[in-house]
Amino acid sequence: MLNSDHANFPRAGFFRRLGAMIYDLLLAVAVYMLAGAIGFGFFFGLTSIGLIPMAGHEHISDALHNTPLYKGIYQLWLLLCVAGFYALFWSKGGQTLGMRAWRLKVQHPNGQNLSFITACARVVWSLCGIGNIYILLNSEKLALQDKLTRSEVVVLSVEANQMRNWHGA
Repeated sequence: MLNSDHANFPRAGFFRRLGAMIYDLLLAVAVYMLAGAIGFGFFFGLTSIGLIPMAGHEHISDALHNTPLYKGIYQLWLLLCVAGFYALFWSKGGQTLGMRAWRLKVQHPNGQNLSFITACARVVWSLCGIGNIYILLNSEKLALQDKLTRSEVVVLSVEANQMRNWHGA
């Protein structure tokens, strides 16, 4: 059951969102590095057992970065991992760790959490954070990704932000 108090928080402005984005950038870099290590390890394993040829390269990293197919798959893996980081956090609790530090939550205007599909669309429409510039152009404090996914980023009260198991509806 949805608590109506959670739907009535004020919308977040540009600078508060920017603060959360800086925090989350550090986490996204960590996710990128971990995904890179996992992807490279997987590629190393496949070349070691002979399922992927070295394509004339002496080192595995050369084969990965100089073969367009391998490089494309590896970059897609990295992109999906970082995008998935945001989509999972937004759909499960409405907050990334940076958003939690800045007391922000992404939700639908009625207070419900985003679905995973809506969160994925939000990742795409955010244009790597550039969509937030739209906030400076309108008085509603809605970013491009907010408008296109019918969502909003709100500033939670201290009490609401401290509720550990709160998941909206």
